[in-house]
Amino acid sequence: MRPARAGGDSGHRVVTTNRKAYHDYFIEDRMEVGLALSGSEVKSLRDGRANLKDSFIHFRSGEAFLVGAHISPYGPASWTGHAPERERKVLMHRRELDRWAGEVARSGVTCIPLQLYFKGPRVKAEIALVKGKKLHDKRDAIREKDLAREADRAMRERRG
Repeated sequence: MRPARAGGDSGHRVVTTNRKAYHDYFIEDRMEVGLALSGSEVKSLRDGRANLKDSFIHFRSGEAFLVGAHISPYGPASWTGHAPERERKVLMHRRELDRWAGEVARSGVTCIPLQLYFKGPRVKAEIALVKGKKLHDKRDAIREKDLAREADRAMRERRG
């Protein structure tokens, strides 16, 4: 039996988060999936060298692929390394894959990665079905966040 990790018992170690996704999209549904990676990609992820900005999940011929994610080359890998922005296969159950591909085929919905993390020795990705926000929606979200921050600040000042 493995001992629990320091800092929590979940065993998740987040490599990177797609912070822009929370600003640009309404998140409708989430799922944890696996990724088919090479050894040098896993070592680079252990160093925390990845970027999910402008990446998405593309469904074609009954499979799903992570497109546009940048995983920096691992220096010591030399000539056996990997291409930084290659397409990586997403590992999902058939029923889930078919359901999500059908949702993406519907207009206005896309699939993007939210996070890459380690769950034990395996690299997992949290993906989401999302709808794009309009400019006024983004402004409303920023306004709500500012109001909540000001209210918290006022409550702290009042207590202290």
